[in-house]
Amino acid sequence: MIDGGRARSRWFTRFAYLVLAYTLLVVLWGAYVRATGSGAGCGSHWPLCNGEVLPRAPEAATRIEFTHRVTSGLSLLLVAALAVWAFRAFPRAGRVRKFALLSGVFLVIEAVLGAGLVLLEYVAHNASPGRAWYLSAHLVNTQLLLAMLILTAWYSHRAHPPRPANRPRLIAAALPAALLISVTGAVAALGDTLILGAAAAGAHPADAAAAAGGLVRLRLLHPFIAILAGAFLIWAALGAAARERNAVARQARLLVAALVLVQWGAGLVNVILKAPVWMQLLHLLVANALWLALVILFVETEESRGERT
Repeated sequence: MIDGGRARSRWFTRFAYLVLAYTLLVVLWGAYVRATGSGAGCGSHWPLCNGEVLPRAPEAATRIEFTHRVTSGLSLLLVAALAVWAFRAFPRAGRVRKFALLSGVFLVIEAVLGAGLVLLEYVAHNASPGRAWYLSAHLVNTQLLLAMLILTAWYSHRAHPPRPANRPRLIAAALPAALLISVTGAVAALGDTLILGAAAAGAHPADAAAAAGGLVRLRLLHPFIAILAGAFLIWAALGAAARERNAVARQARLLVAALVLVQWGAGLVNVILKAPVWMQLLHLLVANALWLALVILFVETEESRGERT
């Protein structure tokens, strides 16, 4: 590639990582909307907010929800710009184009799922099983979106062979294990939100727990899932065979193991402090960092000879 082409690629890579970082902030703000019970801040209206384009004299919950909608809309524009740039700057049928396009697809799905939360009234104090299932689907799509964004940025500057290497089975299995931790964690966090909200309203502890319905059981089950699945992630990461001279894969293995330990510590602190909002957000941030590190580890490793059939 000529110098001008390399310079354009570097600028694209910086922009792609910027879009990823911004999307992470939007995801965290969405969790803040849920944790503060502000999902009904715009009523059951979408895309309008309480029937208005710009809410007048909004309450705190309305400001929080409306801000999330505005930042999510900007995310759509940024990812659209990323996809257009990828199609202009990178070869046809290349990985950067493919992952940039998939980023756009998953972000559109994300927007539709977000609208569904409002229209189905899966917000505020709704403790129905449908909300838990819907939230789980929403989170899985969010993780896939983040994976597509980081792969867009990664492949824009990282040299790879024309075809993917054989991927290790352990790392392939670690990806759904990480999703399981995140999904159960998100549902457990929803239970925390409902219980804390009921307690803040003056409800008796037993009544506050009843307000979360069946989500209470998942709150109790999540720590065990996190410990077991996290131990598997460490085992899989440290056991993955990196390609010869691939320092990035070796660093990713250590990062995954370290982030699992940090996540365990954050989960313990979250329980001890009774799930304050700031701790829930920090817990989610570490979970997303772990997921992204696993994605990079997956694309940077290949099977050892002993693993191949």
